[in-house]
Amino acid sequence: STLTAVGNDNVGNFIINYLEKDGVDVSLIKRKPGLSSLAVLGVQPPDKFPLLFYRENPPDIWLDIDDLPDWSTTKSFLVSGTALARGTCADATFFGAEAAKNAGKLVWMDIDLRPDQWSHPMACGSALRRVMPFIDVVFGTEEEFWATINTDPTKWHGNEPVTANERVQVEAWVHEAYSADGLPDTIVLKRGSKGVTIFDKTEGVMDVPGFPVEVLNTVGAGDAFASGLIYSRMNGKNWYDSARFANACGAIVVTRHGCGDAMPTLNEVQKFVDQQQ
Repeated sequence: STLTAVGNDNVGNFIINYLEKDGVDVSLIKRKPGLSSLAVLGVQPPDKFPLLFYRENPPDIWLDIDDLPDWSTTKSFLVSGTALARGTCADATFFGAEAAKNAGKLVWMDIDLRPDQWSHPMACGSALRRVMPFIDVVFGTEEEFWATINTDPTKWHGNEPVTANERVQVEAWVHEAYSADGLPDTIVLKRGSKGVTIFDKTEGVMDVPGFPVEVLNTVGAGDAFASGLIYSRMNGKNWYDSARFANACGAIVVTRHGCGDAMPTLNEVQKFVDQQQ
């Protein structure tokens, strides 16, 4: 199920109809005041894919605690770091993560850094650090983890690549955090074409390689990775195999133009992985 909100407009109708046709449970998608948000993607090969967001008072930031699901019928709960940025959605996200964890559900977080959605650069890291005790598995890029741990406004640089010194600080925090109390049991550090490194209390530290592909468009790759990771893990795969499957999902998406339409089917991912063996 998707928990979000759209407006009472034709864009909202389109979103819900699109998801329904793809077999997504839309029962938790709420209608709120305001116009449904949009994003315009620029494609500037070979490595620039700027996104321009149209989110003037978007409906999804007005999700509230009363909109949260029945935890007894929920297997796991994925939150986006961006959901902590604005409106009553921040309260709903904090409460939802806490309630889901207390209900014994696996709680995931995609840091999903969107610098322009925050009132102040330091508000981002502050919110992310406060929600960490309720998260079981957190994943993000080196840049996203840097935004999470950085407390110096002069060193904020959004999604720009981390420096060598910043990478060292991220590595040090991750190595310490995954085995510490009050922080996620599993940390998945995304490293682009190098794949990911997983830090897990039970299975240890492991590097999981990516797949060499020609990149046409990176937008949507993070969502595909998240879907593949959660699907695999919830179906009993170990962390290495789950991350390998997730890497395949992301690799397929970057070879295609588009975002939602570019998402692979299960059969496509399995065929892709088999061909890479």
